Amino acid sequence: MAQRARRWRNTAAAVTAAGMITAGAVAPGAAAAEEPRIDLKVLVVDNGDSPVRAVTAQLKSAGVPYTAIDLNDADRPKITESFLSDTVNGRPRAKYQGVVLPNESPFGAGSAEQAALETYERTYGIPQVDAYTWAHPEVGLDYTSEGGWAGTLDGREASVTAAGKEGWFGYLDGAFRFEDNSASVQESYGYVARPRAGFTSYVDIPVPGGTGRGSLVGEYAHDGRRELVVTFAYNGDQQQFRLLARGIVEWLTQGVHLGRTRNSFAVHIDDVFAPDSRWDTERDCTPGDFDCAGGDGEGTTPIRMTADDAAHAAEWQREHGFTMDMVYNAGSGEEWKTEHGGTDALTDRLLADKAQYRWVNHTYTHPFLGCVQDTSTVPWSCAKNADGLTRYMNRAEIAAQIRDNHAWAVGKGLPVDRTELVTGEHSGLRTLPQQPADNPNLAGALADTGVKWVASDNSREPEQRAIGNARTVPRHPMNVYYNVGTAAEMVDEYNWVYTSRADGGSGVCADNPTSTCLDEPLDPTTGYAEHIVPQEARTALGHVLAGDPRPHYAHQSNLAEDRLLYPVMEKVLDDYRALFADNTPLENPRHGAIGTEVQRRAAWQTALTDNRVTAYRIGGTVTVTAPSGTQIPVTAPEGTKKQLVLGTSAFGTPYAGARSAWTTPAALQSALTLKLP
Repeated sequence: MAQRARRWRNTAAAVTAAGMITAGAVAPGAAAAEEPRIDLKVLVVDNGDSPVRAVTAQLKSAGVPYTAIDLNDADRPKITESFLSDTVNGRPRAKYQGVVLPNESPFGAGSAEQAALETYERTYGIPQVDAYTWAHPEVGLDYTSEGGWAGTLDGREASVTAAGKEGWFGYLDGAFRFEDNSASVQESYGYVARPRAGFTSYVDIPVPGGTGRGSLVGEYAHDGRRELVVTFAYNGDQQQFRLLARGIVEWLTQGVHLGRTRNSFAVHIDDVFAPDSRWDTERDCTPGDFDCAGGDGEGTTPIRMTADDAAHAAEWQREHGFTMDMVYNAGSGEEWKTEHGGTDALTDRLLADKAQYRWVNHTYTHPFLGCVQDTSTVPWSCAKNADGLTRYMNRAEIAAQIRDNHAWAVGKGLPVDRTELVTGEHSGLRTLPQQPADNPNLAGALADTGVKWVASDNSREPEQRAIGNARTVPRHPMNVYYNVGTAAEMVDEYNWVYTSRADGGSGVCADNPTSTCLDEPLDPTTGYAEHIVPQEARTALGHVLAGDPRPHYAHQSNLAEDRLLYPVMEKVLDDYRALFADNTPLENPRHGAIGTEVQRRAAWQTALTDNRVTAYRIGGTVTVTAPSGTQIPVTAPEGTKKQLVLGTSAFGTPYAGARSAWTTPAALQSALTLKLP
């Protein structure tokens, strides 16, 4: 942290000196006028290639303002001195705090635009990211023919260097491996090269087939300018980029920028206390479901956790330092108890450990809260009234399901938040194609019961939206099915979904343009552990590394019998903790906090899109104005203070070697003011 602060102060000194040169006509002693104003915005020069697009996506995700220039647009603005800088109230202004380029010279060496950009960077001390380039002396590296190497990086292990750990990549634990998801596809190509004078490597690997180590990411300081040079190709979904994306943005902004990113992972366990139906490996469907021909569910054994499963869940949480959200149906549990002699060891065990979980209302008996379903045909349709209008569950029935479930929890002393709700199957919300609109009675029922955050399915509705006065919280479905209790059942259903008709599957994978089919069916004994677990963990970890706060969801059946969910969660947790330093913990927020985060991000993006945010730095002072009431995301170095009317207070909370927060101007102030260390 001390090293980070020193780096920032050195940068500030360089900017100050540059500003004095620019403002050379200022009278001696007018120190404030000699400091340039640096706007907290990034310039992105986009040629359409995936590396620069990946960096741009990271800026947007983090909430960093940027202006993109499309090199393929003949009518784009030209890069000139006036485009890059001007004066405000007599003070020199740099309009961009950093520049992202597709390579080191996208306008052509010696061109007027390239010269204008380089002069701007030199004058104001503005950093430049070369999103992807090859190894050559103009970027501070030897040619690969001089003890380096060029080729496929798939599966190779890279490391953060000592300089990287002391600087902007210190949130990583050290080593990481380039993805290698297919032996038949080249996923990442790169140039491994020896640094020359002025080059500091931040990420390197052993030179394949050679000696020593060569850089993949590093800083080249030359001619009064600094470039972050990346010499491997990537896209925004690849894990190696996701791991480095935070450091790229922090280097680009020198640790002072609008926006914040924290990695989080939350898992909702739906249907707690209720039984779940079981997949039939002979019929290839779930008996009891309306679309399972010849199977009414009678005589089948549903999947339901036992008291031992509940004890294991509590112990697992303690061992792994992770809290699950128990999304419960109390009425279904009461029905089970009545049907089984009036006792229920599962409920007793979960209630004994109630303080160890978070609890979320899932309605009392898990009914479908949308239209009344007509299941006489496959697929089902919405029943109609005599006047031809859709028949919906009424407001009182919906409210009773929510209220009764909450009252049961309060009576049992569960730490439940009445503002949080997950409806059964996300029902009540629009369900395409059968129910294209929300149940019109849903919003009123949510208001009647104090619900502010209602879950939606991220695979159907990835964007948050309003339901009356409530808002949705999109959840990622985990590909561990609700209707399986054993690994063999899971593989059987997975094969049915993801193998071609020729291989005995449903062929739905071939019919769906967003899916692909397995090359061959998975082995029933090894397929879950060897294919499904790593695949699902990789998907979930991808969401985490992308800074996506949305929760994941599975079902109580996945904590029963073979306890299928634990290997997936363990791999996500273990992989994350192996990749990141202790200063970058995996956060584990609850339902309402996630909804608030998603809401704030959307409001912030709207403010940026509407050009209603002004932010700049003059020396060690950052000033931000935004629409009244807007929560402002800011990341700054350790030691940053928030200016109050009288005195200052510590800014933000620590994360990844910096401090960050959603914040607003202090009382009696119209602008947020921060004092940098």
